[in-house]
Amino acid sequence: MRLPWLDPRDDGQPFPHPDRALTEPDGLLAVGGNLSPRRLLRAYRLGIFPWYSPGQPILWWSPDPRLVLLPEALKISRSLRKTLRRGLFAVTADADFTAVIAACAAPRDLEPGTWITPEMNRAYNRLHRLGHAHSIEVWHQGELVGGLYGVAVGRVFFGESMFCRMSDASKVALVHLTAQLRRWGFAVIDCQVRTPHLTSLGAADIPRATFLQLLERYCALPGPVGPWRLDADLIAEPATRTAPP
Repeated sequence: MRLPWLDPRDDGQPFPHPDRALTEPDGLLAVGGNLSPRRLLRAYRLGIFPWYSPGQPILWWSPDPRLVLLPEALKISRSLRKTLRRGLFAVTADADFTAVIAACAAPRDLEPGTWITPEMNRAYNRLHRLGHAHSIEVWHQGELVGGLYGVAVGRVFFGESMFCRMSDASKVALVHLTAQLRRWGFAVIDCQVRTPHLTSLGAADIPRATFLQLLERYCALPGPVGPWRLDADLIAEPATRTAPP
């Protein structure tokens, strides 16, 4: 099957419907285009995201099923809850987006490469300056030790990547993000594809058709824009449920 080619000069060229995505590799939908804010935001509203390696053209994906985390379904193990109560970390939002995406792009153990190319880095920093992309930072003694970033459209948060330099730091970031999003009335956090790390925290697969219905409903609702700030009493709020260690 020949994949649709998106003209990088034409931001208005529509995406093919996600139903046309390949089953192998799962979700590959289109090639080409660009990473302009207009195209990226349109893609997210349609359940499509870019993911490609250095040297490849831009590849657009919409896998089926789709891994999502409903804010009320977040699971916190007893050991993680203990970490939260110890107060080891300071957690912020949009305090250093550039540092977070750079940390997510850094090579990791057993993963020498990165899919966060310089082009992707610039594109998401641009979305951040426009108030659409956001980061959560986790600090220990003034050092950035964990975090995540993603894109908000209406009341849906599309998670892109996270990193961890200290035990539980990325989990702490997700707990704070989820609690804040629940308070703001967000319906879903898109986690894209299944990983053991995210499923252990309560994320679950849903059919792509169901995911697209959620986007149609909740991306149209007003959501917070501009720089985010976390409420000071998030962890005191019983927004999560305890899971076994």
